[in-house]
Amino acid sequence: MTTAAPISAPLGSPVRLIARDIKLAHSVFALPFAILGAFLARTTSYPNWRGFAAQLGLIILCMVFARTWAMLFNRLADHAIDARNPRTQRRIFASGQLSLKQGWIAAATAAVLFIGATSLFRIFFANPWPLLLSVPVLAWIAFYSLTKRFTALCHIFLGGALAASPIAAAIAVNSSSVMSWPPAVPSILCIALMVVTWVAGFDIIYALQDVEFDRGAGLSSIPARLGWQRAVWVSRILHFFSLFFLIAAGLSDGRLSWLYSIGVACVAALLTTEHVVLAKRGKAGLDMAFFTINGVVSCVLGLFACLDTIFN
Repeated sequence: MTTAAPISAPLGSPVRLIARDIKLAHSVFALPFAILGAFLARTTSYPNWRGFAAQLGLIILCMVFARTWAMLFNRLADHAIDARNPRTQRRIFASGQLSLKQGWIAAATAAVLFIGATSLFRIFFANPWPLLLSVPVLAWIAFYSLTKRFTALCHIFLGGALAASPIAAAIAVNSSSVMSWPPAVPSILCIALMVVTWVAGFDIIYALQDVEFDRGAGLSSIPARLGWQRAVWVSRILHFFSLFFLIAAGLSDGRLSWLYSIGVACVAALLTTEHVVLAKRGKAGLDMAFFTINGVVSCVLGLFACLDTIFN
């Protein structure tokens, strides 16, 4: 077994190389749900929209830093594995375009900036919870990168990492919305459960690319454990539960009405299309099934749900 020879880095700063490698555009999977969590947690007691807009800005900043930390941790933890996989051997640490030292410095910087951003909720909004929970959140979203080494349920852990986004955003805006029992806004937890099952379902689809490699490398995944056909059925079942949790969210929150219902109908159509494309095109349809359709799912649902909370 051989590893890929280092690939000469193209012209550009380490920041540009990192941004390209961790694909900042993929923030679209989690960011709309963070914004939705903030809108669901928003109360009518706000004196004006200016304070809420400032909170949204901080939430987006925190999301960027947290995702950068998580993705860099993933690339660093997996650099030796990535170097052996033809699909991933051009990633910056696997190929040697950036050193591991540079990577850990960048990851630590993102983590520190995330903690610093969470502290602003304490300074400007008298909310200490984002800062108190910042380190546990960083640990949780990084943990996924290690799970493929010991459990085929790694897809669920990834879903759990992204599901932290609506909960964390809700806590930042109004901690009692999810931290009381019963939760003051149960729809937020339903949305988080939707994210868990939705992300786990499409991550199983993504892992179909690496079935043979994962088996040979001793890595765990649903496709490597069950094979292509059974893994696809597990993905379908998870996405069925995603729709169930979306319906439960709508039933538990009176602000989610006809616009939200349109969003849920669009999600159902998109997820159905995703599985039809996968069934008809197989591996050739993975890019469309994984990247394009799921990016539209998060944006459509987030947009329609947020608009419903504004108008109701």
